[in-house]
Amino acid sequence: MTDPYTAPGMGPGVTPGHLGAPAEEPDGRPPGEPYAVEPPDPQKVRSGAACCLSVLALFGVACVLALAAYLVWPEPEPPAPDYAGGGTGTVEVSVPQGASLTTIGRALVSSGVVASTKAFTDAAAQHPAGNTIQPGTYTLKLKMSVASALGVLLDPANANALTIPEGRRAEQVYTAIDERLHLSPGTTKGIARQRAGELGLPEAAKDNPEGYLFPSTYPVTGETTPLGLLQQMVAEGGKVLESGGVDAAATAFAQSPYGVLTVASLVEGEADNAEDMAKVARVIYNRLAKNMPLQLDSSINYALGRSTLTTTETDTKLDSPFNTYLHTGLPPTPIANPGREALRAAADPAEGDWLYFVTVRPGDTRFTDSFEQQQKNVAEFNAYQAQQSSPPPEDGH
Repeated sequence: MTDPYTAPGMGPGVTPGHLGAPAEEPDGRPPGEPYAVEPPDPQKVRSGAACCLSVLALFGVACVLALAAYLVWPEPEPPAPDYAGGGTGTVEVSVPQGASLTTIGRALVSSGVVASTKAFTDAAAQHPAGNTIQPGTYTLKLKMSVASALGVLLDPANANALTIPEGRRAEQVYTAIDERLHLSPGTTKGIARQRAGELGLPEAAKDNPEGYLFPSTYPVTGETTPLGLLQQMVAEGGKVLESGGVDAAATAFAQSPYGVLTVASLVEGEADNAEDMAKVARVIYNRLAKNMPLQLDSSINYALGRSTLTTTETDTKLDSPFNTYLHTGLPPTPIANPGREALRAAADPAEGDWLYFVTVRPGDTRFTDSFEQQQKNVAEFNAYQAQQSSPPPEDGH
């Protein structure tokens, strides 16, 4: 009888099949695991989870930054208001000396010329010549585009102004004002004398504006007066003197500030470039220190009311306190109205022992501390003047 528990094929030595204990899986796989699937690696599972978390964190940071940029980043600024076209009507706008583009823009807005200061300053800043607007009074139109306004302002021919060059004497300034304001000759000179106390001059000037009528360009309008122009010139000169180191130079060279201004006026009359001006100033201070007469032709020219390169023996005997051949020290007042370069030279002269100088020919001014060398230089000057068919001077500086 067959053992119900010993079916055919289940005898000793036969591998268990469908019935009985499950067969051993290849490669040590756990029971029931499909043959084609690898078991998960715990280390890899942890690494993958960390990577996902990192990506999610970076994405979150990016979102936060994007949101912050959206909330904080300023929106593009809208264009500044600007009119279109060339405008209508007329209006006068004055541009003072040294005015910034912002100052000019505000004046244009205040006068109804342009729509906004920013539109004007932006356009001027982008223009190659935007910073070259000259002082003066310009005739413009109402409600102009900034481009049209700039076209007027950048043309110096449109600047209604008075320009006083460096080195002009007070008499020449008075004449220029009379001519510019279409006044009778002598009008401004009379006002300068009668109303000297209103000019703003320092006490040292003793009501004489010579030296204080600062050379520059001044706006002119229909309401401009001689007194107003003179006051502007004195005020501008005061600013330059205050910031130019004049007080320190006065202490260094044993002069008064008025004396330094006088030196600057002499320098203006004797030299035409910054380097020579600084050397001429040093010659003047060196001579003053040695109590030597300055012997400057420019001071005699001032006394005689002329401008010339030649000085004769007769000229050097002129009876005048401005004759620096006869009198030691500085002349009693400035002999002209010096500009910035001459004032800078007087306040900060070049270093040197020079006592003499002469301009042999244009662009060739020679400085020396030797009288003998000076005589040779003067001889060359005389020879050059003879070639130019001009009477030579009998003496040098």
